[in-house]
Amino acid sequence: MAAGDGKSGRLFLLKEGDGASPESFTTIAGLRPTSFTVNGEMVDITNKDSAGWRELLPEGGITSITISASGVALEAEDTQTNLRARAIDKTLNTYQLDDGEDVLEGEFQVTSFEQSGGHDDEQQWTVTVESSGVVTVTEG
Repeated sequence: MAAGDGKSGRLFLLKEGDGASPESFTTIAGLRPTSFTVNGEMVDITNKDSAGWRELLPEGGITSITISASGVALEAEDTQTNLRARAIDKTLNTYQLDDGEDVLEGEFQVTSFEQSGGHDDEQQWTVTVESSGVVTVTEG
């Protein structure tokens, strides 16, 4: 891939909505870096007959997705207030993660919210959301 042929990070958007329609989703304001991790938990079935080698249960375990994002606090937006309230309430909400090509969508819980700010710097926030149930992937 030649320089400049990659995807732009600004296309990597975290959105929140009710899941009723694509138009119901709103981009979370003030985002800077965003990332996600697909977690695949294994089930170890190693026993005395395994000849000293670990054995895993095929298609066993739990799959989950963790999304992390950071942003700057914007005066006109209630983003950080809403995310903080969701972390305290422990509610499930519908989120989309759009990387400019594919869209991941499902129910997620805000498991961590942090807000900080230096004396001569903008206020910043960081959020982590964890999947609950099936996350669908729609290829663009």
